[in-house]
Amino acid sequence: MTEPAFQRMSVEEYLHTEEASPYKREYVDGFVYPLHAQAGASKPHTRICTNITAHLYAAAMKAGCRLYSSDMKLRLGGSRTFFYPDVLVACGPDNPEDNFETEPCLIVEVLSPSTAAHDRTGKFGLYTALPSLQTYLLVEQAERRVYAYSRQDGEWVLEEFRGQGAIDLPCLNRALSLEEIYVGVLA
Repeated sequence: MTEPAFQRMSVEEYLHTEEASPYKREYVDGFVYPLHAQAGASKPHTRICTNITAHLYAAAMKAGCRLYSSDMKLRLGGSRTFFYPDVLVACGPDNPEDNFETEPCLIVEVLSPSTAAHDRTGKFGLYTALPSLQTYLLVEQAERRVYAYSRQDGEWVLEEFRGQGAIDLPCLNRALSLEEIYVGVLA
């Protein structure tokens, strides 16, 4: 028996049932959106996420931050919205919840044909409203291109990296190069 594509439930019910769910589900303002249609990410998508996580791990530990790759929920500002970013870094005091983070400084989404529009528009607006967020990266998987949004003087500034370059990540006091992101994926 399959669940309806969009199911309505309370935050508490979502958090309780998510633990036993056979697949990840995002939650937006009372509605549950199963991610099982997106299951089985491509090899490039998975490798890019792994590369980013591997290259940032030491810097995150040194900075006293928590680094997650795809399986940690992000609760947006105490709201009724939860997403699973591809990579999330949270610094500062840890919240008491085991199942989600609330104050990321870095979010990375690797663009897929089925998610790119939502990552660029819907999630962009919600993520960049988080006061703790300093950097939001949108990473292409079919070409060496990263769209890096950074908070500068209270405004969001877009810098596009194509082919090569390094993106400053202030909360980790480190830069992340396109070479590190795409190693083993795209020459």
